[in-house]
Amino acid sequence: MNSALTLSQLNRRVAQALSASPLQGVWVVAELSDLRVSHGHCYMELMEKDPSTGSVLARLRGVIWASTFPRLNAEFFGVTGRRLESGLKVMVCGSVNYHSAFGMSFVITAIDPSYTMGEAERRRREIIDRLTREGVIGMNRELEWPDVALRVAVISASGAAGYGDFINQLFHNQERLRFSVRLFPAVMQGDRTSPSVISALEAIAAEQEEYDCVVIIRGGGATSDLLAFDDYNLALNVAQFPLPVVIGIGHERDTTVLDYVANMRVKTPTAAAEWLIARGTAAMDRLRRIASDIMLTASDIIAGAQTRLAYLDSALSLAPEAAMQRAKASLQRATIMLAETGARRISPEMARLEATGKAVGTAAFNATARALDRLRSRRDLLAALSPEATLSRGYSITMVNGRAVRSVSDLKPGDVITTTVADGTVDSIVNQTQSK
Repeated sequence: MNSALTLSQLNRRVAQALSASPLQGVWVVAELSDLRVSHGHCYMELMEKDPSTGSVLARLRGVIWASTFPRLNAEFFGVTGRRLESGLKVMVCGSVNYHSAFGMSFVITAIDPSYTMGEAERRRREIIDRLTREGVIGMNRELEWPDVALRVAVISASGAAGYGDFINQLFHNQERLRFSVRLFPAVMQGDRTSPSVISALEAIAAEQEEYDCVVIIRGGGATSDLLAFDDYNLALNVAQFPLPVVIGIGHERDTTVLDYVANMRVKTPTAAAEWLIARGTAAMDRLRRIASDIMLTASDIIAGAQTRLAYLDSALSLAPEAAMQRAKASLQRATIMLAETGARRISPEMARLEATGKAVGTAAFNATARALDRLRSRRDLLAALSPEATLSRGYSITMVNGRAVRSVSDLKPGDVITTTVADGTVDSIVNQTQSK
């Protein structure tokens, strides 16, 4: 039976093998993930994915030492217009380094800037461009928020640390705002992320009147773990969702397509809770200001009313007696005046009234008699001038076609004329006409 190696012995053999056949100046194509800079050194994860499924085929820690990083970053920015960041697919040159305690890493010494954006970033931009062309990318951002969003639907992995941080921050706010939260569990990593989150969104939409907003949260991790959120169908659902959506996925440096379509993007799950608390606090401040304004206005009104009431109260006790005295004095003056002037003024007025009555009666009788005489005269005149009176004196009226004949020129041979006399009419035919 062969003796077993210790882990350190195995690592030394691997290191010896690499030393015997060193891998230096090797060009490698990989996607950058979880890139960060610390003390001038740039650390990252190099990643290869299956083009058809998107699953990770290989990972390797990478590093650019501080002596090299500023130059490489500046050269890359000068050609591509971008800094080195997670999501870029790059072609890098370097050497394989193996440490018995930290394992294998790739020390990068050069970057080909012509090999620009990684496939993940390219796919993200393609999704954003497609949503923009379809006119839906800004739909969720245009939704109006209620004054206070207290009823929150949360999409997160059940038992996830990010969800715990969110709940702890939300329910221990200093304003003691009472939030109502319901968790809709979903897979937040891997190939099932998109359909799982979409299913949760559909469940929320079925009872959307019960909630004020939706919060999609996931704690931090490797940038490659967040690639599942760069999905067109998921982004389309978020963009068209009928409630405002808050995205709190990953760390501050992480970006997904959902950040471009959601109503609000925050850095972390905790930041999502802080944002909701800030909205509630702002609403409470507005209510306090309104309440203070109402209190001041009411106080001013009450103070003014109290002043007027005090004045009226003091005046009211004296007003009835004073009014009675004034009325009594007025009545006495009126009685005296009436006694002095009543008899002297009434007697002459009565005499004038009697004389006027007699004069009116005489004038009315005379006017009526004159009017009757005028009516009789006009009646006799009308009787003498009427057509019947004229006909009875031997005159006649000749008509043709319903019109009176006034001139010989009104007639022509063959016309039928009607002649009216005192006791009837005669129809004739004109043979000839003769003018004077």
